[in-house]
Amino acid sequence: MEPAGVEPGSMEPSSMEPAGVEPAGVEPGSMEPASMEPGSMEPAGVEPGSMEPARGVEPASVDSLKVLYQSCDYIIVDKHWDIRIDSKMWYEKHTVQKQLGLRFPELADPGTYYGFRFCHQLDYSTSGVLCVALNKAAAGRVYHCFKDRRATKVYLALVRGWVEEEKMTIDFSIGENTTEGRTHMMCIQGTDGCENPKPCQSHLTVLEYGDYDGDPVTKVVLQPLTGRTHQLRVHCEAVGHPIVGDYTYSLGEDSAPYRMMLHAHLLHLPLEPLSLQAAAPDPFTTPTDPRWRPQRCLRTVEGVVETLLEHRAAEERTEREERRRQQEERRKRWMGREESEEQRRMCQQWLSEWTDV
Repeated sequence: MEPAGVEPGSMEPSSMEPAGVEPAGVEPGSMEPASMEPGSMEPAGVEPGSMEPARGVEPASVDSLKVLYQSCDYIIVDKHWDIRIDSKMWYEKHTVQKQLGLRFPELADPGTYYGFRFCHQLDYSTSGVLCVALNKAAAGRVYHCFKDRRATKVYLALVRGWVEEEKMTIDFSIGENTTEGRTHMMCIQGTDGCENPKPCQSHLTVLEYGDYDGDPVTKVVLQPLTGRTHQLRVHCEAVGHPIVGDYTYSLGEDSAPYRMMLHAHLLHLPLEPLSLQAAAPDPFTTPTDPRWRPQRCLRTVEGVVETLLEHRAAEERTEREERRRQQEERRKRWMGREESEEQRRMCQQWLSEWTDV
């Protein structure tokens, strides 16, 4: 993910997926069409009563904010899949910004445009962990975590087809798609109309094979190692396994699911003196959504996350030891410097002036 205000590319964080992670924001006014008929609890194209409704498919409301963590410096929320983080558009009635203002009016900062400092970004149709700083100093600490790529972001997704390679690092540079009719879309380097591609990497780990509404899908863990806009969505599509329900990158074809199946599951920030970590519950389970039917489990979400965090903790220890070593070397160089004749003369002059006072 990238720092707030920077287009992903972090947690990608701005989708920044920092400012994501997918640091990855969606440009105002580019809201993706909902996959569900207005006022209906059934996905578009499904006859009422012909399929058991999935739980938790209700659209977002201004009073449905789910808080995962709160302190004097931060609030971490579980963003709904059907809501923007913020918007300058007058007609946007439901945003996380307005949810926070309703729940925590006393914590809003009138000195900021939106009242709250969003530390990174999530796409409109992505759910999950979103960190909000309550003061400038706290925002600065998180900014540096994203900027230095020390933030750990873990996403869950359902992708089309069965992914044969259980673990892979996806390494495609991503740039803006300038093709007519594809505004606010990204594409991999080499695609017609790809402008200003930048290197980025994502790691994919297979959790389960199964089917969604009768079609073969794979449940995966995605970890953005950089943070470009729409990074995870573009990378999954590039390897032939687009995210289920991604209306935009299927060019409108994948419209039956009630949501895009991408969820920011965990965010870990190595702040000092204590790290900040929060996880949003996995929404891709059969009790939550009966359309998802796992058939073969290779590994658990908990096991993959534990391994990732252990690896990150080891990296942090190594980084701290390297910083201490460098500081000690600088100290020794300073203490061991030979005083020049000019420095001695200036010191003697200063001492003489001081003693004459």
